[in-house]
Formats: sequence, structure tokens, C-alpha cells
Amino acid sequence: MFKPADSLTFKNASAVLRDGLAAIAGGQAGIDLSGVVVVDSSAVATLLAWRREAQKRGVALDFGILPANLQSLADLYGVSSLLYGTVSAPTSATDRHH
Repeated sequence: MFKPADSLTFKNASAVLRDGLAAIAGGQAGIDLSGVVVVDSSAVATLLAWRREAQKRGVALDFGILPANLQSLADLYGVSSLLYGTVSAPTSATDRHH
């Protein structure tokens, strides 16, 4: 499973995006974001790009539980449902999927 480094910001988003797209192209259906601790809006854009690529390939991409700061950004931008591929995103760690 592809696991980005601890930072996903403007500084490294292009490389992380590329690596994630390669993982998806290689057949991976999950991206482990549990170690990501530093994010900015680029992280949300990266996840949305991965989701679009997976959908084009017919893959149900699983992000697991988003780190709280990333979930907050997704909520702020109103895209949580797009990241989870559902009508409403999980609201707590206990009702999010792994």
C-alpha cells in the first residue's frame, strides 16, 4: 500500500501526486495517510486527483481514516464526500472505514 511521507504540502505535492498515481496505475486500491501530519490545501487537491484517477480505472480507492487536520481541510472545502465516495463522510474515528 502506498504511504506518503509525513508532509503533503505545496512543496512536495507534485512528487507525492506522481507517486500515488503510479501506485494506482500499478493496481493499488489503498493509500495509507496515517503518517501524514503536515498538510495544506495541496493535500486535498492531491487526494481528489487520486480519487479521479482511481474512478477512471474502476478502482474503489480507500484512504482509510484521514488525519484530523486533513479531514478538517476536506470539511472546510466541502469535499469530504468526494474523498470517501459517499453522500456523507464519516464524522469520527469509530465510524470511518479502515
